[in-house]
Amino acid sequence: QVQLAESGGGLVQTGGSLKLSCTSSARYFSTYAIGWFRQAPEKEREFVAAISRGGASTNYAESVAGRFTISRDNAKNTVYLQMDSLKPADTAVYYCNTASLRGIPVGGSWGQGTQVTVSS
Repeated sequence: QVQLAESGGGLVQTGGSLKLSCTSSARYFSTYAIGWFRQAPEKEREFVAAISRGGASTNYAESVAGRFTISRDNAKNTVYLQMDSLKPADTAVYYCNTASLRGIPVGGSWGQGTQVTVSS
């Protein structure tokens, strides 16, 4: 079980940007593909983006493609989610987890997430 912690959320206006971080103390962090997911109020948790172990391959949900960028720095045990051109529909709690590149979460548990609120 890889322990992950999300940070970087906040309140931003439509069109603004935020950068989320997902950090871990896992010794072999670089051996895990990581995904970002989000859950809006009264909605199911959904896939946002995923990145391969080395960072060479990425995958995005259609709703964020072209606006969000996932990256990782394995030396810092961190995966990032740069979110640009934010919309009110992006408002949600954002979570990271070990995942397949297709966006299927693998980790058995979820952290507390980080709240992103986009005002209109």
